[in-house]
Amino acid sequence: MAELQLQMITMAGMVLISVGTCMAFRITGNVALNGVTHQSVDLLSKNTAFKAVDGNRATNLANDSCTYITAKRNPWWSVTLQQPYKIVMVSITNRGDCCADRISGAEIRIGTSLVNDGNQNQLVAKVYSMLPGKTQKFKFSPVEGQHVNVLLPGVDRVLTLCEVEVYAVSEDMVAMIQSKRINVAPSGRATQSSVNRGSTACLSLAQNAIDGNRQYDLLKGSCMQTDTESNPWWRVDLMKAYKIASVALTNRGDCCSEQLSGAVIHIGDSLESEGRANPVCVKVSFIPAGGTGTFKCGGALQGRYVTVALPGKNRTLSLCEVEVFGIPLE
Repeated sequence: MAELQLQMITMAGMVLISVGTCMAFRITGNVALNGVTHQSVDLLSKNTAFKAVDGNRATNLANDSCTYITAKRNPWWSVTLQQPYKIVMVSITNRGDCCADRISGAEIRIGTSLVNDGNQNQLVAKVYSMLPGKTQKFKFSPVEGQHVNVLLPGVDRVLTLCEVEVYAVSEDMVAMIQSKRINVAPSGRATQSSVNRGSTACLSLAQNAIDGNRQYDLLKGSCMQTDTESNPWWRVDLMKAYKIASVALTNRGDCCSEQLSGAVIHIGDSLESEGRANPVCVKVSFIPAGGTGTFKCGGALQGRYVTVALPGKNRTLSLCEVEVFGIPLE
């Protein structure tokens, strides 16, 4: 499976999460319904915060089911859940009778802190625009929190929320996601600094290293190899940013296994110096001939590009498989 695809499905009142083609993990119902709501001080002195979790998606303000929060600066709304959850989705229903654009720029923040009323918790999504009266879902990697805030930065803003729903995932699903055992490299595009000029040139292409095959004999057509040069490199473009926990490299086994020693794995969003300016995941000291070394990236690096660089003069870089384990960022 090229990437972890999360899809929310509702069947007979039960919410499930689909991972690829396997629908096996149950999500909680809307945990905001039983929460305690708060809001910033309203210039109109009306506490309407509870109306955003009343279970009613009515979008006309006259129906008395929407918040109406005004403030000189940065109005906000929050719900404190009954307990901390691993939250994966928040949906917001926008006002439909007028003023739909007022919500543009709103931030969804989730966490366990009440510093600044929770408005300094992790930013998980931002509302760029919403149609009148529509419900928009914001999905993201699991974030643990008990406080869910919607903050509208700016001066003289009005925050109207007709419903806010919060969905969490089971601990089993979190463990499966956090294991990061989904290789996202095969759906990417690979390139390299050069191609071996010898008779094996057609067997040494960059894409061979992400074909899903750990075959370690270059002549079998499943490895890449550069020419002998200064500072050779290989790179995969994952096509979008991922949170990457580990990278596995399979070394050549027919010969030349020592050529991989000293290689450096870089991960990030920059193409400066062909990706070698990105943060370092690890420096490879040794992988046995034909072996696969798995290297964890401390703190789980984020980025679109994974570069394997081999510093030094007169070096040749060979890789028979590169596997990148991570989950897509929202």
